[in-house]
Amino acid sequence: MEGVIVTLSFLILVISSSATSIVDFCVADLNYPVTPAGYPCKNPANVTVDDFVYSGLSVPADTTTSVFKLGATFAVDTTFPGLNGLGLSMSRLDIGVGGVVPLHTHRVSELILVAEGTIIAGFIDGDNTAFYKTLNKGDIMIFPQTMLHFQVNAGDNPALAFVSLNSANPGFQTTTTSLFENDLPTKVIEKITLLDVGQVKKLKKLFGGTN
Repeated sequence: MEGVIVTLSFLILVISSSATSIVDFCVADLNYPVTPAGYPCKNPANVTVDDFVYSGLSVPADTTTSVFKLGATFAVDTTFPGLNGLGLSMSRLDIGVGGVVPLHTHRVSELILVAEGTIIAGFIDGDNTAFYKTLNKGDIMIFPQTMLHFQVNAGDNPALAFVSLNSANPGFQTTTTSLFENDLPTKVIEKITLLDVGQVKKLKKLFGGTN
């Protein structure tokens, strides 16, 4: 009887996993608006192998124009339509000497692989416990979904990392730009951050915010 139950459980698992999709792929048709389930599918008759190849991550990103000394290249559904509906994406992070990936969050988990250099990486959980470590070439670290996390170039040379995320549209939100890139009143930001007015205005000017 026990063997029958185990076999039945296995069959249910196989059937469930094989029935998760009724199509092989759904290359995004970017001519239409995105929906909660992703983009509508491109006509399969117009799909080619190039829809499943993206070369953008081979090119170093410019780190000289960012206040964070950071250049990022994203392979997400809008840049790589073949990812649509598949629940994954990748990014390339080029971090200059003294550069950072500022504190940010997104609705899915992230796995980082250090390809060059030395990076201090970490996240802060819901109990405000900080988990951080110095990562070297070949090291990987996981950031659980929705956790605030960051990376800092801790070496004397530029750093390079690749990250994978379990969504084709991760929904990035960076704390600094979210506060200072918009028209949220200076007085409100002063109260919710404990920064003084001068600091808030300086940061608003730096990031293009108003009010």
